[in-house]
Formats: sequence, C-alpha cells, structure tokens
Amino acid sequence: MITAIVRFPLPHGLSPEEVKSAYEHSAPQFRGAPGLIRKYYLHGADRTGGGVYLWESREAAERVYSDAWRQRIADRFGAQPEIEYFDTPLVIDNSEISA
Repeated sequence: MITAIVRFPLPHGLSPEEVKSAYEHSAPQFRGAPGLIRKYYLHGADRTGGGVYLWESREAAERVYSDAWRQRIADRFGAQPEIEYFDTPLVIDNSEISA
C-alpha cells in the first residue's frame, strides 16, 4: 500500500464552510476510484489544504494525479499541489473495535 499526502495553499479569505463545500464538490470523483482505499480531506490553520490518501499502489495514485487533475487543483485553489508518497506497510484501524 501507498500513502500519498497532497498539499496546496488555500486562497486568502476562503472560509471553512467554503473549503468544505469545495471538498464536497470533488468527493464524487474519488468515490469508487480504482485502487483508492481511503481519503481524508485536510484543512490546516495555516491555510494548507489537501488530502491524505491510502492507495493499493503508487500506480493507482499516479493514474488519478494526472496533469489534468493537477491543473484542476491549480484552477480551483490557485496553486499546484505538492505530492509526497510513502510506503505503508501497516495500517491500524480502530474504528472496528467495539466496546
């Protein structure tokens, strides 16, 4: 598995509600995306936007992070995204633990 961390600066003056709305607009393109296991949308106090993605493989991630996808991010938020990849040998998911 591969974890990809995508980051980009959010425009000044964008409210948290506007950020959430932009993310909700993009969510359908990731539902059922081949090779995507999980995605978390990010909104940092320093105006950093982005996501943390868990992929089956780097190849699956790179199919989504095309030049067209990068341009959509730049058009929507005003900057190209930065992408870092990490091998993910183990995942702990505590959501399956019941009391």
